[in-house]
Amino acid sequence: IAMTIPQEDDNFLIYSSTQHPSETQQIVAKVLNQNFNSIHVVVRRIGGGFGGKETQSFLFAAIAAIASKKLNKPVKLRVDRDDDMIMTGKRHDFYFKYTVGFSNKGKINALKVIMASRCGISADLSGAINDRAIYHIDNAYFIPNIEIESYRCKTNTVSNTAFRGFGGPQGMFCIENILENISQKINEDPIKVRKLNFYKKNINNETHYGMKITDNVINDIFNQLIKKSEYHKRKKEIQKFNDKQKVLKKGISITPIKFGISFTTTHLNQAGALVHIYTDGSVHLNHGGIEMGQGLMTKLAQITSHELGLSYEFIKITSTDTEKVPNTSASAASATTDLNGGAIINAIYKLKSNLNNFIYDHYNVKSIIRYENDYVHFDKRKITFKELISKAYLNRVSLSSSGFFKTSKIDINTKTLKGRPFLYFTYGAAVSEVIVDTLTGENKLLQVDIIHDVGNSINKRIDKGQIEGGFIQGLGWLTTEEISWRKDGNILTHSPSTYKIPTAGETPFKLNVEIYKSGFNKEEVVNRSKAVGEPPFMLAISSFTAIKDAVFNANKKKGSANLIAPATPENILKSIY
Repeated sequence: IAMTIPQEDDNFLIYSSTQHPSETQQIVAKVLNQNFNSIHVVVRRIGGGFGGKETQSFLFAAIAAIASKKLNKPVKLRVDRDDDMIMTGKRHDFYFKYTVGFSNKGKINALKVIMASRCGISADLSGAINDRAIYHIDNAYFIPNIEIESYRCKTNTVSNTAFRGFGGPQGMFCIENILENISQKINEDPIKVRKLNFYKKNINNETHYGMKITDNVINDIFNQLIKKSEYHKRKKEIQKFNDKQKVLKKGISITPIKFGISFTTTHLNQAGALVHIYTDGSVHLNHGGIEMGQGLMTKLAQITSHELGLSYEFIKITSTDTEKVPNTSASAASATTDLNGGAIINAIYKLKSNLNNFIYDHYNVKSIIRYENDYVHFDKRKITFKELISKAYLNRVSLSSSGFFKTSKIDINTKTLKGRPFLYFTYGAAVSEVIVDTLTGENKLLQVDIIHDVGNSINKRIDKGQIEGGFIQGLGWLTTEEISWRKDGNILTHSPSTYKIPTAGETPFKLNVEIYKSGFNKEEVVNRSKAVGEPPFMLAISSFTAIKDAVFNANKKKGSANLIAPATPENILKSIY
């Protein structure tokens, strides 16, 4: 959706359903052959994003802007779902070819991988997506010798684009399949093989791109989840079930995730904010992030409330606006709270510095000043925040500040892909149990148990919702959502009757989600929390490897290497017979 309204002096106001207002501003300005400052983009909220509105929303904003300039009238463009599916890009599908060397116990000694992604007719974000797939080909495992060839393939389809995980899921999917196939080859429990290959804390703790892992908690999460889910007990029960059943076969699997947080394009790791305090003590906040249902505005209001010691009722966050906070990065890479929260804290730090200096001088204070529960405390006395602001205004103290934040420590050589592309990693693990009908290929997810690391959570309810939603979306990616193309490049599966997203019927009977109780971010990010947008998506890989386990049990343990994603009934049957 996009709406363009002509303004005076050849300016244009644009309302767009986009994750990236600043680049929308830039693209529209270039299309209209105008300066960036003549295009004003406003976004209150969008109905979901997941990466698809990071760049491809520009097309609709540009079309509306061209028509608006031509007609000198407001123009609104709203495409229906069918046309949207036909016109816009999808997640990059990948082809992997690998050679792996491993010990008798399943320890990987060397890995050679050739990866190729379907980019479509133009590159869009394909370069960065393949790079992130390279960075995540190891997932949580130390691989001492690795060689990777990465190809971005031009095809006659629409340009594929960003989607939750941005190449990371594809890389992780590859290594998890490799480990599953190794386990089946040597007839060993996949848990033992995975744990044998885990990164360690003091040794085997450097990635193939040269980044030291200093916050590794995957082994602890893995062990807790094995115990919590009663994995070994259920594994034995599944074996008994499979021995008795000829048609129905069960499978169970546990997979970890280690996902890097930061834009791999280093300069994008920056954000701005604007904070005003009005004379009644109320606060107006603006920043460069986009609310798309992930709870961003709630978290940023919490951060503001905590820093100023104010109740929520005194805080308002307005629409993201290129005239208030310019040159913003996309709300993507799971970094939106880290970046914009950091910018807000920076702005509030400046404001509190001004206010504190005023308190020291005006009240002759020498003690520590605290902002709590709508009051300001100092020298065994307190005044309301509103009273402080009123007096500060009368004494000509600045009550407005901009803030800026940039991620520290990250540095990557874009030619060699060596260095530190991420500030930190987030970890998690999931156990999935499935049942497969070997005559029809139908399958059902019976139970899922998850433990996920979100650091010191800002809002546990929001984080838990992201974990649940991410898993279900990943389940669709790996089990039901199959895209088919005509030879001429047009998409065949562009309606609900042909493209199957997961519904209530596909969700597991039991979905147990736990936030890792010892979570803490060693890096200086907001509240020592960790990102939670993309990482839970990859927990769903456990559902695919559980189906692989069921297939392995169904074909008399001949292997399940032929099962490809998505694990539709057709693909399951092909892998069994």
